[in-house]
Amino acid sequence: MSQSSPPIRIASLGMGWVTTHRHLPTILANPSFKLVGLIDRDEKRLQSALKNNQSLKRACVSKLQDVPWINEIDAITLGSSPFSHYALIKEALQLGKHVLTEKPFTMTVPEGEELVALAEDKKLILGIVHNFQFSNGARVLDRDLASGRLGKLTSVIAIQYSNPRRRLPKWYQDLPLGLFYDESPHLLYLLRKYAPSIPELQSVDVVPSTMGNATPACVTARYRAFRSDGVEIPLLLVLMFETPVSEWHLTLHGEECLADLDVFRDIYIRLPNDGLHVTSTVVRTSMLASLQHWGQHFTSGVSHLLGTLRYGNQEVFGRFAKAVKDGVPPTDISAHDALAVLKMQHEIVAGAKGRGLLADNDQ
Repeated sequence: MSQSSPPIRIASLGMGWVTTHRHLPTILANPSFKLVGLIDRDEKRLQSALKNNQSLKRACVSKLQDVPWINEIDAITLGSSPFSHYALIKEALQLGKHVLTEKPFTMTVPEGEELVALAEDKKLILGIVHNFQFSNGARVLDRDLASGRLGKLTSVIAIQYSNPRRRLPKWYQDLPLGLFYDESPHLLYLLRKYAPSIPELQSVDVVPSTMGNATPACVTARYRAFRSDGVEIPLLLVLMFETPVSEWHLTLHGEECLADLDVFRDIYIRLPNDGLHVTSTVVRTSMLASLQHWGQHFTSGVSHLLGTLRYGNQEVFGRFAKAVKDGVPPTDISAHDALAVLKMQHEIVAGAKGRGLLADNDQ
């Protein structure tokens, strides 16, 4: 990629919280981009987003073809609701624009497959915002894995506790399995990244809501993967949607160490094997966990308070920019990565449908 190449002219579509708090600050901080304008079908949201971006162009439209300055951009980022992704991505690609979209990718697997094929046919970059795999904590985890510090992997657990009172989009209950469909991509792409081989689904269990919601009380999916030595290891996905606290964790169990990635706080903790689990090692585990946890509050915590913690979005947008300039799909966030995670979602949705928890017309 030439260092002297002109910046990518980009617009952001969908002025929700993720766009205004993650996409826009990340774009503005990256010299590879020139932010041209903002697009939303809601005038109030658009005006709110423009308060701190008065010099940008604006378009209050539902279709990209109605944006009067559409020929002045090379790419768009998409932060609208999942129901609109397929139509907007398809239109953007047909207009010759590169696309970086939020998850979930599309509402159905055939839609996702069509968009992957269209991007390849048009020789355009289609990327997905799978950002937590590039967080500060995930980078340390990557280094520990590369060095062999954890020892041979024995299992992986991705777990989410979700308080239904926290800030959530208005439309999530209309999705298949409600909030599951919107948020599961994060833990699924983390599970997919850190599994030693492609995860193979073994079973799905879905417990209906105790509150009468479309979002279940619990979704559990069990997978298996194989280490390079051929040993099978278990992978477990657990999502609890009616809890009093919100926590997301990815935990890798190695023969020598346990590694835990606290996704929300962007904190990574590594604990050594405690052997016989005697008093001294129990105390050691407590001290190491506490010191690492609170120590990282002075890095990630301060950034979070200042609103500068981007949870890996810098890497996502950097990879997207490089892909646009080089013409090579971005590693780990390509359209094929988006499609792979979408298929994992729909395997679980199909499991719920098999238990009678979804109507036949739910995708």
